[in-house]
Amino acid sequence: MFARTPRLLLRPGWAEDAPALAALLGRALAPAGLPWPCGVADARALLTRDAGPLPEFLIILRAPGGSRLVGGIGLRRDAAGEAELGCWIAPPHRRLGYATEAGRAVIELAHRGLRLRRVVSGHRLDDPAAGHVLRRLGFRPAGRGQPRRSARGETVPYARFEHEDTVEPAAMAPLAA
Repeated sequence: MFARTPRLLLRPGWAEDAPALAALLGRALAPAGLPWPCGVADARALLTRDAGPLPEFLIILRAPGGSRLVGGIGLRRDAAGEAELGCWIAPPHRRLGYATEAGRAVIELAHRGLRLRRVVSGHRLDDPAAGHVLRRLGFRPAGRGQPRRSARGETVPYARFEHEDTVEPAAMAPLAA
């Protein structure tokens, strides 16, 4: 599964992406679920594992000078079994709208392609920029979530958000065969 936006290509990660992924994550705190610091072997293990039925993408900037890996985004089941959106953007590429652009594509895919009525997400309370992105994507605050363990092993407070599809299921176009 792939998705394109005006500036980005969202695609699955491949083993060949491991050096670029490890280099990006070496400059920043790894997203939840990844070791920190993240080496090439860790990145390769992440890229070659079975992600399950929900899509996980690398965010690739399509640019005239060549494409560049700028982050990752995807859906996975949370502890309650709900589809949860997660996203990270490497520090040199933040504040350029990539998270919002990629998030819109994945939310559209979740509701229209996968027919998920509800998607949840959240952010660490010490990362208000992530909350701004979620609000721009149409997520609504849903209270505090269970504290989460960060990549560095700290337990951090977490704000929970939810996004519900506003189109009635009967009005959705049928899935292509």
